[in-house]
Amino acid sequence: MIVVKVRGLGLALAAVRDPREFRDPVSAEELEQFETDVLAGFVLARASAGLTDGTIRGDVGHLDQMRAWFGRPLWDMEPADADGYFGKVLRGSPSGTRLARAQALTTYFLFLELRHKVEIHRMTGRVMLRLAKG
Repeated sequence: MIVVKVRGLGLALAAVRDPREFRDPVSAEELEQFETDVLAGFVLARASAGLTDGTIRGDVGHLDQMRAWFGRPLWDMEPADADGYFGKVLRGSPSGTRLARAQALTTYFLFLELRHKVEIHRMTGRVMLRLAKG
């Protein structure tokens, strides 16, 4: 670290190393715990917004089903993955199911972008992609 002070003016300049250089890799267990915490935060945010328990339960159910299919945290999902899911896996599903699942995913990604984008990048090194334009 380099520190330069200008006497009498109360100014200082410091060059500091980026703390990410010294970050230990995140374990699979830590990432799993973070994913659980993020989903809990999503539930709390939806409840705070006044949504009913049934609506929240439905959103979480949709997200759980997509997560089980995807096999990784949903923030790793890219547009091509979502296209494959909605175009192949849900092809024969009723339009209401596809719509509800798409809305749950869109809402979850907006929540991630607003509250956890930086932390996801810090923990995984991935830049979270927006699946849909808002």
